[in-house]
Amino acid sequence: MKIVLAEKVSPATLAIFQEEPGWNVVTADQIAPGGLPAELADADALIVRSAVQADAALLAAAPKLRIIGRAGVGVDNIDADEATRRGIVVMNTPGANAVAVAELTLGLMISMARGIPRANVTMHAGKWEKKSLQGSELRGKMLGIIGLGRVGLEVARRAQAFGMTVIGYDPFIAPVIARENQVALLSLEEVLSSSDFLSLHVGLTPQTEGLINQKSIATMKKGVRIVNCARGELIVDEALAEALASGQVAGAALDVFRKEPLKESPYFSLDNILLSPHIGGSTDEAQEAIGIQLANQVRDYLKLGVVQNAINVASLTEEEYAELSPYIEMASRLGQLLGHAGGTGSSNTALGNIESISLTYNGRLAQLKTEMIRNAAIAGVLHGADGVNRINAYAAAAERGLRVQEDKREQISGGTGATLRLTLHWTRKTAGGDEQGTWTGLATVLHGHSPRLLSYDGIDIEAELSGTLVIIRNQDVPGVIGRIGTILGEAKLNIASFALGRAKPAKGSAAGAGHALAVVQLDMTPSGGPTSIHPELEQALIALRQVDAITSVRTVELGKL
Repeated sequence: MKIVLAEKVSPATLAIFQEEPGWNVVTADQIAPGGLPAELADADALIVRSAVQADAALLAAAPKLRIIGRAGVGVDNIDADEATRRGIVVMNTPGANAVAVAELTLGLMISMARGIPRANVTMHAGKWEKKSLQGSELRGKMLGIIGLGRVGLEVARRAQAFGMTVIGYDPFIAPVIARENQVALLSLEEVLSSSDFLSLHVGLTPQTEGLINQKSIATMKKGVRIVNCARGELIVDEALAEALASGQVAGAALDVFRKEPLKESPYFSLDNILLSPHIGGSTDEAQEAIGIQLANQVRDYLKLGVVQNAINVASLTEEEYAELSPYIEMASRLGQLLGHAGGTGSSNTALGNIESISLTYNGRLAQLKTEMIRNAAIAGVLHGADGVNRINAYAAAAERGLRVQEDKREQISGGTGATLRLTLHWTRKTAGGDEQGTWTGLATVLHGHSPRLLSYDGIDIEAELSGTLVIIRNQDVPGVIGRIGTILGEAKLNIASFALGRAKPAKGSAAGAGHALAVVQLDMTPSGGPTSIHPELEQALIALRQVDAITSVRTVELGKL
């Protein structure tokens, strides 16, 4: 077994590989300049950090390569699609630097509250500006955390030691996890408007890009302080700079930026913002933890075939994958549809936090390996959660406290031979106590490739699970369908398909006395997510919501994850 460590790793990382008898370990200092392709000619594993570009050209030089390990989270320097095509597993190491990032976050908060950077600068300049450096305490302040993954929860625990009250927003975490960590789960709007300090700990998705913008800043407390140690793209820089200059935002501390290294920025002229060069995970302890975690993952895969924190592939034979592939995609899109129904998309109002996920495989699906179908459905539900994909979705759900239940029923009635029923169980707080509910969908694959919705929350309907969908609930009265078509037509939106279903009337009720459902597929190119919705569609949605008989309208864009 040959392991190529293309970049420097800690001695403890190296030792894990060297302890394996018969393994040939090549370190970075043994590779001649430009000699990496030659070393990879007979290599089984490649270990990189961020400098080496594992692109298609480099992978072409590695015909035996089985795994690429990235010591870190981001895999922008790895051509994952090419690796997948060549059957190479790509692994990263999420969470190993969580404590380091959390400690920096608290350090930046204290630095802002007490003016430590300016105190240091003025002292070095021979000045004694004690009166102008009166600060404030963290004790008693409200800390809002957006994103309660590993880092967010580490920040919460440390902030509580300073006497802070912690509130948070994360639609992908179970309430029980938040309660165990003394974090009050609130809506995004409530967190933004209530926080004295606001800390960002989410990944970059279409829903989170530009999360901190002119509109969201306007809803915040005057004098709020913002920390970002997650992704630079979460903030609209011009909006934050303007708010810092006006005093709406009293201070900010940024460790990440849209373009790194930072060369030009509206922040350079402001004295109430702290800037650091992406050092969140740059501690000796974090780097060693990352290296050890990766070495263990790579070793376990090469020796045992165990896949951990992979971003691209699953364990299936070629024949198994060929049969399962259409159902994997169907499950992903059904998960996206229900995830948006539960409010995980930023354009929708969250009904509550998901407590558990139930999957029932019917007919032929019950006889197959369903792990990838399960993971695809969960990844669809958690679409937008940091780092979740079809390989790690099940573990990600467990980490967030979400219970996943599976049931297999080989006997099936009806005209389809294989269906998946997916149910999300959610809870929300109301004035009268906790309220519980579910969102349920039934789907199949037609003609071997077309994912189709068969039922949605008890209403039978056949709709294609693809593209841009407008989902409308309405009273089952005359004229609604025509009104929908007219509004969409006036907005110059072409209808690709229009599926209708109606709830079964209660006993003794006349037909048409209940509610109906419409799923309208539009001919539209994806907008990139709710933060960049098409203007024509946005206007149409406003008009549809003004129709008396229509009770709810929402959109979802379904595609491959």
